[in-house]
Amino acid sequence: MVDARTIATYDKKAGDYADLVASDQPDTSLADFIALIPAGGTVLDLGCGPGTASAHMRAAGLKPHPMDASPGMIKIAKDTFDLNAKLATFDDIDGTAIYDGIWATFSLLHAPLADLPRYLTMLFDALRPGGLFHIGMKTGTGAKRDGIDRLYTFVTVRELTTLLVTAGFEITHTQEGREAGMAGTIDPFVIMRGKKT
Repeated sequence: MVDARTIATYDKKAGDYADLVASDQPDTSLADFIALIPAGGTVLDLGCGPGTASAHMRAAGLKPHPMDASPGMIKIAKDTFDLNAKLATFDDIDGTAIYDGIWATFSLLHAPLADLPRYLTMLFDALRPGGLFHIGMKTGTGAKRDGIDRLYTFVTVRELTTLLVTAGFEITHTQEGREAGMAGTIDPFVIMRGKKT
């Protein structure tokens, strides 16, 4: 299920978001992920935004498949990085054993909690054996909109752990922190990596 108001915010602020995440080099989290993917591996960039992460993956020799539900973000990904970015929602995830990695950094937090088990199972199926899944979520409970009208689903670390394990993943990394996003608030988050064994 796509929240139209969230997509409208991303469309309206696509340029601002692109400026916020612009970087010459991948951050530590992305660099660590890239290093764990086989050379030339195929990666689904789920909720790719303006395409920055996919551009870094491509520069490292990987084959990114960027997708996002925001037409504004897709346009920037194509125009700025010449990426073959696909306009799609979480419900469009399909395929079996086609990716060596999935990068879902702070994208699935826009999915309703009730839909997360289904999406995580679909993503597990889409990974090849040994494939790596990276997810970033804001921590907390419930769902609410931020100051710029994006709808968030919050999870506890324990809750996300249970969701990943239930979907079949072996959790290999957990990191917690706090950072400011586009709305300007400093929010707690968790990053996890799970492996398909």
